[in-house]
Amino acid sequence: MITCEYPPQSGGVSDYTILVAKGLASLGDEVHIWCPALPAKAPEIRGVQVHAVLGKFSPRDLRNAGRELDRLPGPRHLLVQWVPHGFGYKSMNLAFCLWLWGRSKLRHDQVDVMVHEPFLQFLPGRWRQNAAAAVHRLMTLVLLGAAHDVSLSTPTWEQMLRPFDLGRQRDYKWLPLPSNVPIEKDAGGIAAIQEQYAGPGLLLGHFGTFNPAITPMLSAIVPALLRRSNGSSLLLIGGGGPAFRERLIRECPDLEGRVHAVGQIDARDPRLSWHLSACDALLQPYPDGVTTRRTTVMAALAHGLATITTSGELTEPLWSKSGAVVMAPADDSEAFVEAALGILESVEKRASLGQNGRKFYQRNFDIRHIVELLRGSGERPTEL
Repeated sequence: MITCEYPPQSGGVSDYTILVAKGLASLGDEVHIWCPALPAKAPEIRGVQVHAVLGKFSPRDLRNAGRELDRLPGPRHLLVQWVPHGFGYKSMNLAFCLWLWGRSKLRHDQVDVMVHEPFLQFLPGRWRQNAAAAVHRLMTLVLLGAAHDVSLSTPTWEQMLRPFDLGRQRDYKWLPLPSNVPIEKDAGGIAAIQEQYAGPGLLLGHFGTFNPAITPMLSAIVPALLRRSNGSSLLLIGGGGPAFRERLIRECPDLEGRVHAVGQIDARDPRLSWHLSACDALLQPYPDGVTTRRTTVMAALAHGLATITTSGELTEPLWSKSGAVVMAPADDSEAFVEAALGILESVEKRASLGQNGRKFYQRNFDIRHIVELLRGSGERPTEL
């Protein structure tokens, strides 16, 4: 596997890569991780060898990594974890894609690509982003030319990638992202968090990075919901949570004692699972809608938490008929608040929604399904 990040580096691709590596190795596969230099020693996993030799993905780094790859016996199967902004050079590393093309066409390696995200969109007046977006599309042409198989974190990416595949009649594989938060059952740890943050009402949560696309949605939802929810409190879990809380409290000082933030907790730290499990429900709005590439909602489902989320342009059809989440339109904060209140009013509704979510996750998105799909022995999620 070729990845732009790997533990102890933090990030969604890092967490995904180690989960897949563990799963493949547990079934007897020999797994090699090719990644940039790491700040500390990588976790030791039986059957997994880490080659932290890709540096900054410069041409020199790629040549060095290529020489090491050539020492391994063939046929070599390379699985690339693709996010265009992950491989340096301000997300415009065309040389990396050309190197992969060379590995495929000249060295005869099988290059498969897992597309976490395809490319930036063009936006009016944003010349820097538009320049990167143009280079991303050129990178995509080269990348798809190198690829034997292409997997997608959401089927929506196919309509974006297909025009750059130059008429190749390949089947794109849907490979949802599993939860990257191991479930840790510690009644004492969970109870302590509830005691610290819960008020007279329920303890709600939001888990994410608090990026600028989502925080306006939270700013519109949270005050209205908390003021109508009989003393409920909100726990913000994620790296941008403390800064968002400060902004929110400046605008809504009456909520000061009811909004809490714990900052970033590593996915492999048991405390993250405890904080999620302490919540009675999670509020997970997304501007483009919930999709199978959102590991934050996958963590909610895996933990059996009642989850209120949004539908949008990227939302796959399976969500509306799953019974695993409650959804409101992404552009309607009032509808989101009403949907949340309908769930919060009943412990039975929350329990039923959480149970449905857990079963939905286990049937379709658990890491064992993802590993089986990668190895060619599994079936697509049954709900699609």
